[in-house]
Amino acid sequence: MSTIRQQDFIDSIEDALQYISFYHPLDFVQALEKAYNKEQSKAAKDAIAQILINSRMSAEGKRPLCQDTGIITCFVKVGMDVKWDKTDLTVQQMVDEGTRRAYLNPDNPLRASIVADPAGTRKNTKDNTPSVVHIDLVAGGEVEVMVAAKGGGSENKSKMVMLNPSDDVAAWVEKTLPTMGAGWCPPGMLGIGIGGTAEKAAVMAKESLMDPVDIHELMERGAETTEEKLRLEIFERANKLGIGAQGLGGLTTVVDIKIKTAPTHAASKPVVMIPNCAATRHVHFTLDGSGPADLQAPKLEDWPQVTFEVGEGTRRVDLNTLTKADVQEWKMGETVLLSGTILTGRDAAHKRLQDMINSGEGLPEGVDFDNKFIYYVGPVDAVGDEAVGPAGPTTATRMDKFTDMMLEKTGIVGMIGKAERGPATVESIKEHKSVYLMAVGGAAYLVSKAIKKARVVAFEDLGMEAIYEFEVEDMPVTVAVDSEGANAHTQGPAIWKAKIEELDGKLK
Repeated sequence: MSTIRQQDFIDSIEDALQYISFYHPLDFVQALEKAYNKEQSKAAKDAIAQILINSRMSAEGKRPLCQDTGIITCFVKVGMDVKWDKTDLTVQQMVDEGTRRAYLNPDNPLRASIVADPAGTRKNTKDNTPSVVHIDLVAGGEVEVMVAAKGGGSENKSKMVMLNPSDDVAAWVEKTLPTMGAGWCPPGMLGIGIGGTAEKAAVMAKESLMDPVDIHELMERGAETTEEKLRLEIFERANKLGIGAQGLGGLTTVVDIKIKTAPTHAASKPVVMIPNCAATRHVHFTLDGSGPADLQAPKLEDWPQVTFEVGEGTRRVDLNTLTKADVQEWKMGETVLLSGTILTGRDAAHKRLQDMINSGEGLPEGVDFDNKFIYYVGPVDAVGDEAVGPAGPTTATRMDKFTDMMLEKTGIVGMIGKAERGPATVESIKEHKSVYLMAVGGAAYLVSKAIKKARVVAFEDLGMEAIYEFEVEDMPVTVAVDSEGANAHTQGPAIWKAKIEELDGKLK
């Protein structure tokens, strides 16, 4: 019988969460490198380059890969022969204590994103607890832990369906994936749970994402089981959609497909699909009573030497002299380097601004959006001499319902975020002769280096959702929707889907 020290378990959770905040799994880095080398779409290749550069920078600086440092999901398999040295805390409470310590670490504070009373006040718990913990009792005398930090942008794109027994899972994935947009920050992985019951399928889908990236090894040796054959079929069909990195169109949309199955009712076929984004973060460790987990730092030389160079046609913009007429010259697909002042705001700030404008109160004191861009971001707290911590974009689609109001009432000339905008929002952007710019999701530490000064100008009580004023220098963005309504997130995938079909035709 093994005795596991409570303190070893808590310390291991704390260390693991700090570890995954700045270290990508190397198998995922290697998969991204393969996708980068293969990619023919310039927009997608540049996006993957920024993700890989950000990954290396985060590993070097030990700062978060993404500003969304996630909701913690922990799979704990406790051996039946295990004895705990103390029993005053449950496994859930031990995971939460490790999470609390990790997220409040002063050397690398992680963004607290968890809100209590989800159907009501949605008040931040301030320490990213509670975690989501799945506990299994298994044979043996060890405790096996798989812990992940899951970003909200990818979690929000999860899909569930109850198929008929004869329905084709691969066909459902092929039909559903384009409806998920780019808010899950491809390229990433799809975890798919098939069978059991609705909640069992969801847990299996999430747990499947804990497995290593091995689709290319599977392709080389060949599929042997139903699940392996389905993985290969879905991998091929998903990448033929041409969605590409950040939804801009390209050859690689997914770097792996993971599937777990369980027996189910004869009348049922529950299927859940959960995407993992480009900030894939998870680690596994086992406790056997000999002490806390020993998580070895990967070698920096294992990261590819990828560079991101702006082209000769790159537009450099002084935001402090920008006018609405200026942005009407920008065209979809252009790379733009922004320098000057931008303001930030996301869900909670937009709702509060809407309420203030509708009540006649107007904008908060000190907030002037006139001829400014609003950046959809909730940054990590700064440490040391940083102006701000990792500050990548959040999913712009969530702000669609506020866009008319912001364009009509505040004087903004445009917006910066990640992923696509809805059709009505694209029309609003066109009508107001505005633009929507896209920053790369999953490159938060890289983006933060372009931010030279930061201060809160309104709604400080909202924490990371407060309105900040950033002074930026050469912040790289892409024109995703221009003032004529040309939309990179519809045109890019359509172009590349056709190109992939053409390439396949030539190969045949």
